[in-house]
Amino acid sequence: MSSSCIEETSVTDSEWYRIASEMLGRAGININGATPGDIQVKNPDFFKRVLQEGSLGLGESYMDGWWECDRLDVFFTKVLRAGLENQLPHHLKDTLRIAAARLINLQSKKRAWIVGKEHYDLGNDLFSRMLDPWMQYSCGYWKEADNLVDAQQAKLKMICEKLQLAPGMKVLDIGCGWGGLSEFTARHYGVSMTGVTISAEQQKMAQARCEGLDVTILLQDYRDLDQRFDRIVSVGMFEHVGPKNYDTYFSVVDRNLKPDGLFLLHTIGSNRTDHNVDPWINKYIFPNGCLPSVRHIAEASEGRLVMEDWHNFGADYDKTLMAWFERFQAAWPEIASNYSERFKRMFTYYLNACAGAFRARDIQLWQVMFSRGIENGLRVAR
Repeated sequence: MSSSCIEETSVTDSEWYRIASEMLGRAGININGATPGDIQVKNPDFFKRVLQEGSLGLGESYMDGWWECDRLDVFFTKVLRAGLENQLPHHLKDTLRIAAARLINLQSKKRAWIVGKEHYDLGNDLFSRMLDPWMQYSCGYWKEADNLVDAQQAKLKMICEKLQLAPGMKVLDIGCGWGGLSEFTARHYGVSMTGVTISAEQQKMAQARCEGLDVTILLQDYRDLDQRFDRIVSVGMFEHVGPKNYDTYFSVVDRNLKPDGLFLLHTIGSNRTDHNVDPWINKYIFPNGCLPSVRHIAEASEGRLVMEDWHNFGADYDKTLMAWFERFQAAWPEIASNYSERFKRMFTYYLNACAGAFRARDIQLWQVMFSRGIENGLRVAR
């Protein structure tokens, strides 16, 4: 529906419209306005749906074509900086989901495979075009980079330097994705890599990528690992572990790390200690995920490992996500026949919403270095 149609149905006189307009106005967003972060409402039921259903209603109504925005990333940056997400009502289902997360282990061994099947197995045709040559589905390092490929290569190199890799070392990659890090480390640092993933599609591509290198890619749950490694690295996987399993996760790291070993944890993080799950993200993108906080990581590692360094470069995730979105848009004509238009809107919403969240500094990206206590300290690369 056009804005004129909205006028004809007297939606602007409704209480739902008034409340939504006032809320958005506090963030500098206009309904049917002319600036890039403004929204264009196509369905007059949009206001009631969002105010009743919160985040889930906002995302689903976009997927349904009820509203448009030229720059979703700008819209979400404004929304989060104004704290509007805290003013939306919590839908009963959201409340029950949060309560369930506190009572039920949503990331149990049985349930842990869900995210692999529902997200990472979406299709290598999508991810191979959207991501860089190493298929890094995590934040790049843009300190000296001006494009996605250089940013991801810089991230990989920094990880290797932080871990102080040397030829012959045995290295474990928990949540190895499509094998880009395993290939990079084995090829350039001469280490023996073992990667673990719960996605069959990722394992297949990782094995092909690392053919001829000293790399083993396992399709299994991280909790079943029981070997000794000189180094352990985990990039973009801890977000799927869940609060009920943080202690188990660090016990697995402790069990598999040699006495003089180093562990690098790369994870998105929340500013608050809670069951930090957006209901729309949970339903459509990363089922059963949860963002850890500083306290979560500190408490789970305490008594096991020494925290040597904590590096936050979350602002770089904004650039990474916008680069992914640009590549996603460019690749869409090639892959459109494999997906629906609703999927395109879902993925567009996801990438831009996350970019806005990092730009607003609502969520962070951390690399945390652990040891068992290095004599004279650990000098960490930047």
